[in-house]
Amino acid sequence: MGAALQPAQAEVPRTVTLYAEGLDDVQAVSTAGEKQTPQLDRSSYNVYVKPKPTPTPTPAPSASRKTTESDSGSSASSSGPLFYTGGGAPAEWMAAAGISEADMGYVDYIVSRESGWNPNATNRSSGACGLVQALPCSKVPGNGYDPVDNLRWGTGYAVGRYGSWAGAYAFWTSNHWW
Repeated sequence: MGAALQPAQAEVPRTVTLYAEGLDDVQAVSTAGEKQTPQLDRSSYNVYVKPKPTPTPTPAPSASRKTTESDSGSSASSSGPLFYTGGGAPAEWMAAAGISEADMGYVDYIVSRESGWNPNATNRSSGACGLVQALPCSKVPGNGYDPVDNLRWGTGYAVGRYGSWAGAYAFWTSNHWW
């Protein structure tokens, strides 16, 4: 049975890369004992040249626009945090953050003690910021001083660490922090 397959195998030419043949790293086996010359397939190489990206043009400042202190980057507000100036009320912020009415009492208790409902509250020693005193402030997606962003982050923290706002409230009342 094995002898019938050998002549068919000897008739099939082997394709070998130029690299392998150049290194003499190819072994060709012949049933007749003679080395067969492998066929070199030169069409097996594909070359892909990655195009250079087209640079995005930088808009030049308009001559009619006057440069202000904030444009030049020398004002303190351009390098500091983006404090909240939008207004609103705690109930509106909680509703916009997706906090259920059943949890609003727990949130009110914690936030009243953490920041006094001041969206721009910052702990000088730790750097915690916003209504729920997110630490570090950079963890809050969006702006840590935006009350809705801060409360959304706080919901994730309360649920992730304590299971719910009720669990966070229970921990806060026992430890005076969360």
